Amino acid sequence: MKKNSSLQSTVEYAATRLLVSGLGAMPRPLAVAVGRGIGRIAYALAGGLRRTGMRNLQLAFPEMSERQRAHLLRGTFRSLGRQLGEFSQFPYATAETLREFVAYGDRDVEHFHQAKARGKGIIFLTSHLGAWELLSFAHSAFYEPISFMMRPIDNPRIEDLVERYRTRFGNTPIDKKAAARSALRLLRDGGTLGILVDLNTQTREGVFVPFFGYPACTTTGAAVLALRTDAIVLPVCAPWDEARKRFVFRGGPILELVRTGNQERDIEINTANFTAAIERHVRAFPDQWLWIHKRWKTRPQGEPDFYRARVAETNLRPSKRDVSNRAF
Repeated sequence: MKKNSSLQSTVEYAATRLLVSGLGAMPRPLAVAVGRGIGRIAYALAGGLRRTGMRNLQLAFPEMSERQRAHLLRGTFRSLGRQLGEFSQFPYATAETLREFVAYGDRDVEHFHQAKARGKGIIFLTSHLGAWELLSFAHSAFYEPISFMMRPIDNPRIEDLVERYRTRFGNTPIDKKAAARSALRLLRDGGTLGILVDLNTQTREGVFVPFFGYPACTTTGAAVLALRTDAIVLPVCAPWDEARKRFVFRGGPILELVRTGNQERDIEINTANFTAAIERHVRAFPDQWLWIHKRWKTRPQGEPDFYRARVAETNLRPSKRDVSNRAF
């Protein structure tokens, strides 16, 4: 069994390295074009992921036709393919070459400087939208290195490869399994921490808050860290702007923390506010978010499984038992 596992690990690593190195040897425009092509092929072949994506889009955009949802989902696969092509170029990137296709809006830079001026730790609140890997990578090249929370890839050799790419300009990964102490110290010392907060989690690690009107089990980590350190929370993303032919850094405005005096309630309210900010990003750039992820997999007790059971249209309504947006 161990031999088979070791062989599988070696094959996975070899395939990953061959793919990333092969794309990396190409000029960036060609690598991106090939990556987008891989995304189109994946859309055609990955039936399970395609079904998950269409189910999510049915929940999020009930007013859309099936054709409109399929159009958005194809965009998701193309966007993921583009990110593969961009990621392959990390070993050769410089601040100068990155400026050719990464831009910052004046207002977004202003929000970042406002956050820095407060003299506290900063949480970059982000999601799997657009170029999330490039977001922290370019920031470390243009401004300063940051730390980011991550879950290590199951294959250690692939994890080592990916980490070398991510950390070229000094970024520091923090394993989310043992992140609490390191993250608290970093934020109390005035550092910047990137946290992805848009994936489904288990009830022991999260709370149910609205996401596109449905209760979504969401990590409380960002809210807990912000409340304990009084860190500045800045929602950020880096979507592709086809008109400008650039990834555009979107940052802010700052999310002010809510404190009621009830710790449990504070965590829930702020997690809901953070998730609402992520939803605004996704609604603005719906063809660049990770719709193939089962965001509503964990369900409140007694509510139907969106991915196994066929839920009747009459049941596809936002739950009224969760945190109400009017509370925020």
